[in-house]
This record gives sequence, structure tokens and C-alpha cells, in this order.
Amino acid sequence: MNKTELVAKMAENAELTKAEAARALKSFEETVTEAMKNGDKISIVGFGSFETSNRAARTGRNPQTGKEIQIPAATVPKFKAGKTLKDSVN
Repeated sequence: MNKTELVAKMAENAELTKAEAARALKSFEETVTEAMKNGDKISIVGFGSFETSNRAARTGRNPQTGKEIQIPAATVPKFKAGKTLKDSVN
């Protein structure tokens, strides 16, 4: 399912127009992104939680040349599925 299909399904389920559903999805994306930039954790009970994790700097290897390269430290987004979501998928 791509973003257009998601917006259409959201609009159908919530009885909204596609434009309203697209604005709601965009608002959700922006809110989660902003919270994660600030280091906050977002928990939606039953669905899951969004948070960030710090990845340490490390030495990697270029697979083409075999030369060692330095990979810088990074903050990466993480999503952990909640029990209700896990149960409904299985």
C-alpha cells in the first residue's frame, strides 16, 4: 500500500474527503517527526511507539574495495509494534 492508497482507505474508513484525510496524515507525520527531533517518545496504546536511538560511530568496510571507512554516529528512528497490532497481524 502506498501513500495514495493509504489516504483513500483512511478517507473511506473515517468518512472524510481524500483532501481531509491527506491533511490528517500529513499532520500526523509532521507531529511525530517534530517530537522525535526533540527526543520525545510517542506511544499509541495498542498500536506501538515511536522513539529515537543513538547509534555509535563505528568502522565499516567498503564492499567494493575492501577499504575501511569511518561511519559517523547517528540518531535513528525506531518503531516498536504494540501487542494489539502484533496480535491482529498474526
